[in-house]
Amino acid sequence: MKRRHFLGAAPAALLLGACSFGPKPVTTPVATTPTVTTPPVPPRPLRIGLALGGGAARGFAHIGVIKALEAQGIHPDIVTGTSAGSVVAALYASGMDGFALNKVALSMDEATIADWALPFGTRFGGWLKGEALQNYVNRLVKQRPIESMKLPLGIVATDLQSGERILFRRGNTGQAVRASSSVPGVFQPVAIQGHDYVDGGLVEPVPVDAAREMGADFVIAVNISADPASQKNGGQSGVLLQTTAIMGQSINRMALARADVVIRPDLPDMAGSDFTSRNRAILAGEVATAAVLTSLRDKLAQARQRPAGAVGAVSTVVAQ
Repeated sequence: MKRRHFLGAAPAALLLGACSFGPKPVTTPVATTPTVTTPPVPPRPLRIGLALGGGAARGFAHIGVIKALEAQGIHPDIVTGTSAGSVVAALYASGMDGFALNKVALSMDEATIADWALPFGTRFGGWLKGEALQNYVNRLVKQRPIESMKLPLGIVATDLQSGERILFRRGNTGQAVRASSSVPGVFQPVAIQGHDYVDGGLVEPVPVDAAREMGADFVIAVNISADPASQKNGGQSGVLLQTTAIMGQSINRMALARADVVIRPDLPDMAGSDFTSRNRAILAGEVATAAVLTSLRDKLAQARQRPAGAVGAVSTVVAQ
């Protein structure tokens, strides 16, 4: 009986053995996509804009500011200018450094930019035609148009018919500066492409927004507009300059609030027509820059840690 039981179990054992040692199912390997690591895009270098405001003869202070910034290794990438600031902005954008600008300022003869309009009061009025200023600037920048400057340059003027702010970024540099500097009643308006243009200080006394539109991430504004209450402007030209300063006060406050750093040269008793105080104005620009240098460095360091801002749209006119 035991022998029969053993023989009966043998086929079952063989069947189990066959199942254990027979061929196994084939596993198809699944291909995996290799992980590609994209290297991080390095941040765009911070673009520093320098916005130089209007203020007639007080514009010499801009030169002191530029000298002081360069002495500390701070070199703007974009420069914008209004009125007197447009003169310095154009020369600086052409490649002149602070010391070259200082030399030009000391050798400048006021008579070289004064071309009397005869008879007086023709067309829109204005004692000066402005052609001498235009030729003076073009000679110093070696006849280069705005778009060919070493630094991106923007010059602000006002459309006399519409009252709109115009930003010149192409064309005749001297003509754009002339338009930006044409204080109504002092200079005759400048006709460009069928429009008449006057002083940019009427709409943007310090061109902070223009610098932003041109791509500046960090704007250093230089405000040379004096408090009208502190000014003693005699004669008709003084009254006209004073009127322009008063009109631009509220606009200026709003624009300066949008700057990262504001430099205010202290020239409370310097009239806009006082070209004899140019040395004092240049020194005031240097002193004012030194006063904000610690804050400026701190804010620049913070700004370099932030992502670069988006560039706004720019409306331009070509100076002929």
